[in-house]
Amino acid sequence: MVRYLLEERPEWELINLDLLTYAGNVSNLVEVMDHPRHRFVRGDICDGPLVTKLIEGADAVLNLAAESHVDRSIIESAPFLRTNVLGTHILLEAAREAGVSRFLQVSTDEVYGELPWKDPEFRSGRNDGFRENSPLDPRSPYSASKAAGDLLALSYHFTHEMDVVIARGSNNYGPRQHLEKLIPLMVTCALEGKALPVYGDGLNVRDWIHVGDFCRGILVTLEGGRAGEIYNFGGEAERTNLQVVRGILGLLDRPEDLITFVPDRPGHDRRYAMDFTKATKELGWVPSREFGDGLAETVSWYVENRGWWGGDP
Repeated sequence: MVRYLLEERPEWELINLDLLTYAGNVSNLVEVMDHPRHRFVRGDICDGPLVTKLIEGADAVLNLAAESHVDRSIIESAPFLRTNVLGTHILLEAAREAGVSRFLQVSTDEVYGELPWKDPEFRSGRNDGFRENSPLDPRSPYSASKAAGDLLALSYHFTHEMDVVIARGSNNYGPRQHLEKLIPLMVTCALEGKALPVYGDGLNVRDWIHVGDFCRGILVTLEGGRAGEIYNFGGEAERTNLQVVRGILGLLDRPEDLITFVPDRPGHDRRYAMDFTKATKELGWVPSREFGDGLAETVSWYVENRGWWGGDP
């Protein structure tokens, strides 16, 4: 994400504080590590003195730090509460004390719970998803921790009159994503001839947004969002997990008998989707990446960068 931000805003100077960086791999920052407008500090979001020191003189704080994998939150939830709730609190306090002009909280569609399921071959429009005023109904430790962080951020707007905005995205995909996520997991398993584990019947629906499109959403929210407001961002690309997996196998010319259905995970939400009408009307944002093209580009990136994820060159 740092690379996208630097490309989009050449006037910015960025300090990137993150214990592991997005996708848990410092190699994600190779392209920007020595960039004159980027400074990477390997630190912990919960290290109050360090956070306070780094925020001094900052114009804005973007909280992109999160434990984000639902499966791991089911196994062990404590790290999610620490990073997503306590870490958010520490950032908010440091930003308040430093008089930062704007605090942007990055969040997820999962805080809304699940939408009614539809036929797996459907294609819905942007008006058929969660809206910013949809009730919060998180159903996993991960989504509950994100909802808590969001509510905490909004409380600082109302209680302390801080300029806080929230950007909530649907399922991100793109290059350099951690291998625990659906698309990179399926791509790498297929490339190595391994079974592709699909939860339940594979008909859970997600709205996919390319990471570049969501980065643009974060930027327009930071620069044009109204204080105290939430903005949803989606890709207008709802697919069942099974459709995504079959699409990956088709791009790689691998057989569908690699698909292996495994027991569903506890509390697996059936469907997510975002209504981004508000972002379009107020911020002029629409997604630019068609899912088919974006998926093909993403699959190609993993094919061409086997060294990054540990596959044979």
